[in-house]
Amino acid sequence: MTDNHTDTSEESEETTEAVAAEVVEETATEAETPVVEATPVETAEAEAAEMKSRWLRSVADMENYRKRIGREKQDIIRSAGASVVESLLPVLDNMKLGLQAAENHPEAKDVTFGFKMVDDQLKRALNEQGLEELIPDGEAFDPNFHECISHQSSSEVAEDIVIQTVRAGYRLNDRLIRAASVIVSSGPEKA
Repeated sequence: MTDNHTDTSEESEETTEAVAAEVVEETATEAETPVVEATPVETAEAEAAEMKSRWLRSVADMENYRKRIGREKQDIIRSAGASVVESLLPVLDNMKLGLQAAENHPEAKDVTFGFKMVDDQLKRALNEQGLEELIPDGEAFDPNFHECISHQSSSEVAEDIVIQTVRAGYRLNDRLIRAASVIVSSGPEKA
């Protein structure tokens, strides 16, 4: 145990001597290099250049901050609108189902006409807020916007084309709120 302690202290002394030698060498080198002091004008110009650089960075940071806050504000407004629209989607679905059922009863023609007007007005108000209804009948199936609930063979409709929209999908400000539930063609029936 004493041998280890002796070895460690010898290594410490050697390290200390090496560091002291380096400091002496650096001091000698600094002494040989002439020190040139800047004139007051040069010092003032350097400080002015540094201050200008700091000012430009501060202005750029402030402009970036304003832009970021503006984007965040718009995102908050859109997300708040999205939650309201999402809560109204079942109302739109039920209104559509009710109108379809009422069309089978000619005695309720006047009431049906009134509800159709309310449905149109509600859709128009939501469209003004950026809501777009997706009814992809006849379009190619796109899993990003459509939810396939069934495949149906068809000799008239090509494979992977939407035959019927069971439930409309909705997109708000280019963001999908709900995918359209669709029946997709599996092409002609194979023997």
